[in-house]
Amino acid sequence: MHALNHEQVAAYRARIGVTEGPPTPDAATLRRLHSAHLHTVPFENLSIHLDEPVTLDGAALFEKIVDHRRGGFCYELNGLFALLLEAFGYRVHRLSARTFSTAHGYSPPLDHLALHVTDAAGDTWLADVGFGKHTEYPLNFTDRTDQKDPGGLFRIAENDDAEFTILRDGEAQYRIDPRPLALTDFAQACWWQVTSPESHFTRNLVCSRLTDDGRLTLTADELITTDTTGRHAEEVTSDEHLLTLLRERFGIELARVPRRTKG
Repeated sequence: MHALNHEQVAAYRARIGVTEGPPTPDAATLRRLHSAHLHTVPFENLSIHLDEPVTLDGAALFEKIVDHRRGGFCYELNGLFALLLEAFGYRVHRLSARTFSTAHGYSPPLDHLALHVTDAAGDTWLADVGFGKHTEYPLNFTDRTDQKDPGGLFRIAENDDAEFTILRDGEAQYRIDPRPLALTDFAQACWWQVTSPESHFTRNLVCSRLTDDGRLTLTADELITTDTTGRHAEEVTSDEHLLTLLRERFGIELARVPRRTKG
């Protein structure tokens, strides 16, 4: 699938709860779509722990995320979100990003997929609905000053090698290569994330989404609720409890239990 048809766009809009108004490719619509997506479509890696195939085919992503009301991780979420934006009339480039951790530094290229979006006015934005805790709204891609967002204080910094570093509250999150790619260019990296014992996705189950006052994050062991009163943890006591939390807190209905242990 290289484009969404009218019926698919309508179903996608219903999935994220943005059904009003025409599909106008302006900055305000992009903000609304971005925020709604983060609130309704979880960042999750359940397919890995259910031994389900993970494919970057657009039709398969639509079936999983829209028809089956599931989530996914960066390649899946940003991969399908790009198709929705293009159907609205935005110009979208898929970009390779290297994520940062204090323990290991920057990851290899293609470790993360982010989106460079151009609206009808010609303004450019960094959109990312597949990075877990990050921005609620797109960042102005040409702005090199601090940009306030409910997720923190962000900055897009230029690097000497023509890449860009995305910082949150002064700490590096990932580095972007601005050269546009196709979603298929991420297939091998996606395969590694899904299959390698060194991938943190194969070692840990996660399901997370934005809420009106914070975030919900479910692991195999606990549900973490972050809100205005602080951080609260609820132990996952059984397989049945895990399935109940997925259904009631994330809208994900599973017929069987994902693996809760490594391997």
